[in-house]
Amino acid sequence: MYPRYKYRRRTQLKRFAWIVLVLATLWTAVEVFFVRKALDHRAETPIELSSQRIFITALHWNNEPILRTHWNKAIYELVQVIGKDRVFVSLQEGGSFVDDTKGALRELDFYLGEIGIRRKVVIDDVLHTDILDHRPADVEPGWIKAANGTLQLRRIPFLAKLRNQALEPLYELLEKGETFTKILFLNDVAFKTSQIKALLNTNGGQYAAACALDFAKPPAFYDTFALRDSEGHEAMMSRWPYFRGRESRQAMKKNQPIPVKSCWNGAVLMDAAPFYTAVDRFAFRGISDDLSLHHVEGSECCLIHADNPLSQSRGVFLNPAVRVGYNASAYGIVNPPGSAPWLNVFDIVRGSWENRIRRWSWTDYFVRSKIAGRLQKWASDGRRRNEVGADCLIDETQVVSWNGWAHL
Repeated sequence: MYPRYKYRRRTQLKRFAWIVLVLATLWTAVEVFFVRKALDHRAETPIELSSQRIFITALHWNNEPILRTHWNKAIYELVQVIGKDRVFVSLQEGGSFVDDTKGALRELDFYLGEIGIRRKVVIDDVLHTDILDHRPADVEPGWIKAANGTLQLRRIPFLAKLRNQALEPLYELLEKGETFTKILFLNDVAFKTSQIKALLNTNGGQYAAACALDFAKPPAFYDTFALRDSEGHEAMMSRWPYFRGRESRQAMKKNQPIPVKSCWNGAVLMDAAPFYTAVDRFAFRGISDDLSLHHVEGSECCLIHADNPLSQSRGVFLNPAVRVGYNASAYGIVNPPGSAPWLNVFDIVRGSWENRIRRWSWTDYFVRSKIAGRLQKWASDGRRRNEVGADCLIDETQVVSWNGWAHL
């Protein structure tokens, strides 16, 4: 009896395994079909760039190659489509020293002037080493004392200050009665005018902010620091479909505008209204210095969405149809020629099942709990403090170094 029972049991298990395998295969085939069909869909872009007034701003540091091969030309073409009376370009160079970024930007400044584009291109000769060689005698805003007793300049407040400086012409023009409808923030990425138009049309033009998807080494996307899904999670994986949150994940698979809490990812269009209507000037910022001493950090490009009064009412979206690259190779891979999809069948199958298995087997609860505990400890010292960008926080402390930035 016992051997017969054991044989029957083994047969049932084999049958069950085959049923599961067949169902999984069918499920995968159907999923691949619908994802590929969604990738073939091209969203309409009825809103023209020339119908908007766009303020373009960017920071540049040690990125001459992409400027000379792609960025300068892309900006030159974009501003002409928008129209010289409807665009302003504000560029901030941050003390480049390993290449001729300064020279590349001076060339762009010249050519923009040749076609009558209003602009402000700031070339900064102050290097990181110059700043670090003149540390303050005591702690000042933006500086913290490290465990070894040295004063360190925090990276995020430093970047926030540069971004705010690049926005100064926006307010100078406001004093003259001129306003803009959109602000386009760009990283040092390869892009095309048609992609900025597609970004403008994200979610039918209804958004507080719309972001591209950026790549440096495909298939992994680049900007994990600022991206948070619809539930406030960091991206669960660097490959498609990236997200843990169901709403973001499903929109990614449908190739639709993806609702997120925050994004940056190479190119961002923001409704300009909050920059004009806030009681206190709406600006980039870092978390407070004393919170950073609890070994937490948050990107200024994430915190801006947490602070934006329009984020809740109009939404923040990532547009998967707008894919930019930090080099020519990356851009070409995620923007294949013709009508070829940027994801193949293997990418879809692997990504879908890896995402599924990760969601079933791993949680970020403990990571988020650790950050929440540090935030609570900081907030409960009697000063009644609050950080609205809690979803932006990660377990790091970042400081400026001579060649970029470093962890403490």
